[in-house]
Amino acid sequence: MKTQVAIIGAGPSGLLLGQLLQRQGIDNIIVERRSGDYVLSRIRAGVLEQGMVDLLREAGVDQRMDEEGLPHDGFELVFDNRRVRVPLDKLTGGSKVMVYGQTEVTRDLMAAREAVGATTLYEADNVQPHSLESEHPYLTFEHNGETIRLDCDYIAGCDGYHGVSRQSIPQDRLKEFEKVYPFGWLGMLSDTPPVSDELIYASHERGFSLCSMRSATRSRYYLQVPLDEKVEDWSDERFWDELKRRLPDDVADKLVTGPSIEKSIAPLRSFVVEPMQHGRLFLVGDAAHIVPPTGAKGLNLAASDVNTLYRLMVKVYQEGRTDLIERYSATCLKRIWKAERFSWWMTSMLHNFSEEEDFNSRMQLAELDYVTSSQAGLTTIAENYVGLPYEPLE
Repeated sequence: MKTQVAIIGAGPSGLLLGQLLQRQGIDNIIVERRSGDYVLSRIRAGVLEQGMVDLLREAGVDQRMDEEGLPHDGFELVFDNRRVRVPLDKLTGGSKVMVYGQTEVTRDLMAAREAVGATTLYEADNVQPHSLESEHPYLTFEHNGETIRLDCDYIAGCDGYHGVSRQSIPQDRLKEFEKVYPFGWLGMLSDTPPVSDELIYASHERGFSLCSMRSATRSRYYLQVPLDEKVEDWSDERFWDELKRRLPDDVADKLVTGPSIEKSIAPLRSFVVEPMQHGRLFLVGDAAHIVPPTGAKGLNLAASDVNTLYRLMVKVYQEGRTDLIERYSATCLKRIWKAERFSWWMTSMLHNFSEEEDFNSRMQLAELDYVTSSQAGLTTIAENYVGLPYEPLE
């Protein structure tokens, strides 16, 4: 088999890259080790930055998002018995975010790819990149009992933190940066109306909580929990009771409870690897970086990598600008580190790091009080939340 761009991973970043390239006449094949149903079963984020919304429109997969997605022009910060709204649109010149689940983004991209007959090979085992520093890289993998070689010009590693792409780069070529947080998020999905029309980020002496949603009838709630907590120890009743304790009374009184659809605990960490390319292999999304979910940046950062690689490939194939290839990593990392900073800052400001009141808890309160009482502080939050501009290649 042969293609121009081989994409490892059929998650939203791989599918979005493939869709954008396809619309520019750049041939690509996606190789995914899981089944399509498995990919769609992943429960993930659902707050899309303005830049990602615009990119999905450019990819031609915006119809259902515009019909079913929930545009949000603000969110609330709750702390010290105060509720402060951050008006995103007013502070950023009109930018907003869109609440639209990652599963739905993936579903739309799958449908668009199928409609144009582009190739996605699911359940491909033992995927291995080869000859990355040559002009003729290729993949080998097993599919339907056959060993297949896929020759290509470039390889996009969109296969996540545990994927083969980053592992294919010699370890002495990479530098890793990591911070592990001493707690996790217990998330619960339920078919209940959201407690608020906008997201609520709440800092409380019992721990952080987040009230989010996937639609007007489906809610997603999170609680900060110790890393040694087990999901099976959290009944629905216990979850709802604890969430109510961490919310203001007027919010808790409006909370509609119901059976959970899914519960899971996710550890929190920050991770970046440099560089994000090796020869003709480019790392995209979680293969190169992880952020704590507090800033709603994970999927959005993957989209900004896709934006950079897509525009780079267009320059390569339509203008012969191979000189830009070496700029991919530095271009992506410039924006990544800013998003890492925002996610780290929000996490550090809103979570409990000790059961006792201490210097850090007082600093958190002072920080929250300052940024929410300052126009400059609120603008900083809003600009980062809706997403900083995508970095130009040149």
